[in-house]
Amino acid sequence: MKIFIMPPNSLILYDLVERFGHQPLSIMAELRDRVTAREMESPPLNVTLKDVTKGLKYAGIEVPSGIRGRMAVWGPLVDEAEAAIIMHNTPFTFGCVGCHRTNLLLIHRLRKRKIPTLEVEYPEDEEEGKIMVTKIKAFLEGLK
Repeated sequence: MKIFIMPPNSLILYDLVERFGHQPLSIMAELRDRVTAREMESPPLNVTLKDVTKGLKYAGIEVPSGIRGRMAVWGPLVDEAEAAIIMHNTPFTFGCVGCHRTNLLLIHRLRKRKIPTLEVEYPEDEEEGKIMVTKIKAFLEGLK
């Protein structure tokens, strides 16, 4: 199954989803495809006119451009997702710190989709980490 991970650039969640036989939908793979594609016209920006238009599907014109830009990339991944894992209370240096409002919008869109979703807390110590991995493992195995 295709699993959207939140935060979208979490290497921990990416690895766990992949280890248990699912396809993680993450920002790393999406941006790799964009940067290596030949049609990229402005590599420092990694944005095309098509992206700007696509972002309007997920966030209105009055929403800051940074949110629309992120949603142009992440919105289609949310639409493609068959399940999701959301990690709450991550440190501000973990995951995407560019725009907290985008993260809130992503969580809202995931919940609105009504797909199987596991919500876990960021672990504060090794014991909580083990509990989190156990929950994720059970969730992912239950999807097969």
